[in-house]
Amino acid sequence: MAVGLVALGLVAGAAITLGLVYRWFVARPGPAGEGPVAVAWPEGLEPREAAELLADLGLTDEPAAMALYLRATKALDCAVPGPHYLPAGTTPADLVAALCRKPDRPTVKVTIVEGFHRYQIAHRLAAKGIVSEQAFLRSSADATRLYKLGIEPSTHPQADTAEGFLFPATYELAIDSDPEAVVTRLVQEGMRRLDRAIEKHPEGFAALGEIGFDRRDVMTLASMVEKEAALAEERPMIASVFLNRLRSDAFPHLQSDPTAVYGCYAMPEQIPACEGFTGRATGGINRDRANVFSTYVTPGLPPGPIANPGDAAIEAVLAPAETSYFYFVAKGGGRHDFTEDYAAHNAAVDRLRKQRAAPDVPPPP
Repeated sequence: MAVGLVALGLVAGAAITLGLVYRWFVARPGPAGEGPVAVAWPEGLEPREAAELLADLGLTDEPAAMALYLRATKALDCAVPGPHYLPAGTTPADLVAALCRKPDRPTVKVTIVEGFHRYQIAHRLAAKGIVSEQAFLRSSADATRLYKLGIEPSTHPQADTAEGFLFPATYELAIDSDPEAVVTRLVQEGMRRLDRAIEKHPEGFAALGEIGFDRRDVMTLASMVEKEAALAEERPMIASVFLNRLRSDAFPHLQSDPTAVYGCYAMPEQIPACEGFTGRATGGINRDRANVFSTYVTPGLPPGPIANPGDAAIEAVLAPAETSYFYFVAKGGGRHDFTEDYAAHNAAVDRLRKQRAAPDVPPPP
């Protein structure tokens, strides 16, 4: 009898100890690592296999306990296969919430700035733990899906992306979001804003249709305006310059530096002049014949948007200023000199060069 009681006590003690260890493990965050970890989660893993994968990813340092937890909670029954961006330094329950994409998992606010291209957006989303850069870039270049969202095809495969339609705004998104869902949300917002602008300026859209513009072309030109304009009041003026050139046989090229720069993000391996790219335009990048985005070598518009424009830039294209300007050049403070002829443009360029070459003069005492 005494032996039985002792044995029973040992079993009870072991159960209590196991329970305490289990509770300790469930509440204990895993290794912090260097941030979220990208993984293509396989389908149909057993608890032991899943725990070993999480250990290989550096997300747990207790694979045996993790396997026990996954088996006890049947957590893998809801795991979503495919791309994940799993948070590091979190509890087993948080990892399962991410793997199962539970609706109550943590969310974060992220602001996409007007003029960001999709590569900058991908970097910001990854920094917030929402989705990995590569997963977002792949999803935002899935042409078949994008066509279903209403984006017209491009004439060049490197431009057959969601660029231009990933509307810049502040969003609240869950950590480890489905990259397709994120792209869809941003594109749907971009489509909604474009629809609203066209409804507001139907005559402007009809006028653009006369020179062959479709919705993608509107967003392409709006993205150029967004990248060139630093001041809101200059957007309609810059739009007018580009449209005046597009309507004139004397100006086959729009000659916009930001278009050439974008080529070094979209297809750097195919453009020799992009070697050593620092983020700025150079004469070589502008003139490289392999740079199909450069409006110094490609007639008319580039093959697609070069950034994601906000409402003001879209409206500037649909309701541009009425001008006779064909040129503009920076003059400092975010402002530009607008001119009608080449001689006046050269004079403006000379003024800018002299301004940049002049030594800084200290203010009088």
